[in-house]
Amino acid sequence: MTGNEKSIANKEISLQQREELLSALKARFEKNMHRHKELEWTKIQSKLEANTDKLWSLNEMESTGGEPDVVGYDKKMDEYIFYDCSTESPKGRRSVCYDRKALDSRKKHKPENSAMDMASAMGIELLNEDQYRELQKLEAFDLKTSSWVQTPSDIRERGGALFCDYRYGHVFVYHNGADSYYGARGFRGLLKV
Repeated sequence: MTGNEKSIANKEISLQQREELLSALKARFEKNMHRHKELEWTKIQSKLEANTDKLWSLNEMESTGGEPDVVGYDKKMDEYIFYDCSTESPKGRRSVCYDRKALDSRKKHKPENSAMDMASAMGIELLNEDQYRELQKLEAFDLKTSSWVQTPSDIRERGGALFCDYRYGHVFVYHNGADSYYGARGFRGLLKV
């Protein structure tokens, strides 16, 4: 087992990675206060430091180009909500089909992975359509790319999957075969800490 495989298996990051990640998250938090009005970084950092597995997932979001940031706080559950806030769909998560079933069904030209498998391995969830629309209320994302979103089972059972983008000042929800993949389509995730 290589060192990288070991850290993935243990869901741990090095002290240096942790410091770099917390610094990047704090800088992004302070630069984008419109995404999380009335929230305090010190409380968020304390939660993160107490949940190293969540830090590992945030590091995975960061390393694949997601630029995670706090977009809300669930008082009832006492959880901060992070979404991928990269301007376009995260670069390290593009050219993937929707899920394992779609990946396995392709006979030729298979993508390397699926959105659902990648999200699961990272310890995050794909945004659903409502969450995607909430994200777009903060600022405009996916002006040139698109992102897979959680797909209702009745659509998935028929071989389809949903994706969204933002064009002409509106969120558009589309369908495609779940086995399709494109260089400009990835996925956005969420993590609760």
